[in-house]
Amino acid sequence: MEVIKVSARSRSTAVAGAIAGVIREQQYAEVQAIGASAVNQSIKAVAIARGYLDEDGIAIACIPFFTEVDIQGLERTAVKLAVWIVAPENLPAPVQALSATQRETTDSTPA
Repeated sequence: MEVIKVSARSRSTAVAGAIAGVIREQQYAEVQAIGASAVNQSIKAVAIARGYLDEDGIAIACIPFFTEVDIQGLERTAVKLAVWIVAPENLPAPVQALSATQRETTDSTPA
């Protein structure tokens, strides 16, 4: 499996599209970032991907991990986000409520 690598300059919508594509194909994706700005872009991308996938009736969950990465002989600590499909009914009630609220807001927004 290929890891989706995110930098501080990555466009969160482009990363979100990559996440959504991998999730649709493999039901699991890993996103890796080094540095606060890159982690920020990664988190935004997962949130955007959740919206993309929600349109297809796919719910996802995400959990962060620390991992060590070798960059030009230097060991760096990266954040790796594991993202996978979950059954919507298995999401905690508050998360289900947030998802429903966001759908209602999106559905009622004028075009």
